[in-house]
Amino acid sequence: MKIACGIWLALMAMVQAAGLDFPETFKELHVPASATKVNVDFEFTNRSDKPLSIIKFDSTCSCMAVRIQDGKLRYAPGESGLVRAEFDMGNFSGAIDKVVVLWVDKDAADKPSIVLKVRVIIPVLVALEPKTVKWDLNGTAEPQAIRITMHHEKPIRVTSVQSSSAAFKCELKTIKEGASYDVIVTPLDIKKPGLGIFRIETDCDIAKHRIQQAFGTVRRPMPANSEFKP
Repeated sequence: MKIACGIWLALMAMVQAAGLDFPETFKELHVPASATKVNVDFEFTNRSDKPLSIIKFDSTCSCMAVRIQDGKLRYAPGESGLVRAEFDMGNFSGAIDKVVVLWVDKDAADKPSIVLKVRVIIPVLVALEPKTVKWDLNGTAEPQAIRITMHHEKPIRVTSVQSSSAAFKCELKTIKEGASYDVIVTPLDIKKPGLGIFRIETDCDIAKHRIQQAFGTVRRPMPANSEFKP
């Protein structure tokens, strides 16, 4: 918690140091599952005693475009403006964090003085747990289950499951029609590393949630001391 607070205070200090005052540098939006795009606006004012220019702006993801209101980049003392982040949500679901950065006047190329954060929360209609099933190389090829749980006002049925690799067998098991399913995955060759991608197709009425992916991997055993220790 102390670390998070420290980062937050550092970002606030950066924004104030830039001279452009943003009342909000973090915004969280809850959007419907059917939404494909969302716009997030950040207002600001030049609180310094001299004109300031935004010399560069960008996002950390190709799925998010950044616009400055009216294309205006220079602001006199007391003048206000607006930064808009346009998020193309594609097939995202869950809590998605994205960052917008702006460089003002003499900012170094690797040190933008303004950092804005956007969190978009999109309902998960088709939940997979776990998304990846794993086996140790030369271990035991026991079947493992990927549970599919539907979280929608309407039933969602799994219509097919396909594996990208002949090294993995996958079978669909219905737990409750339209609500819950298991994909039973079994590796057919445990003596060499392998990766399988399982394409799960459903009849969800919202196209972007219709197809899901899960994964299976045969890997070398992880060393007992490989866990991260702070």
